[in-house]
Amino acid sequence: MRQYRQYGPPDYPPPTTIPPKPRTSYIIDCMHSFTYVWPINGRPFWFYPTRIEYGEVSGYMWTGSYWTFYGFDPALVDQVACYPVPTLY
Repeated sequence: MRQYRQYGPPDYPPPTTIPPKPRTSYIIDCMHSFTYVWPINGRPFWFYPTRIEYGEVSGYMWTGSYWTFYGFDPALVDQVACYPVPTLY
């Protein structure tokens, strides 16, 4: 099993498969996980959230070649999906 770093970006790229878009999701459930983000406007992207506060999410966005630090307002997000997709008990 791979070890995930608590701070900083992962040492490797995100998964090659895009998870299914959920009906309801919360980015708080995706802390320190590969997360696929569907913004309200714009292209979806892979993200690795490391900090979540009221009105701000920050972490690392995958550019296609490397991870870069990035932050956004969660109100601008339609849905998110963590990888692997969590299951209910």
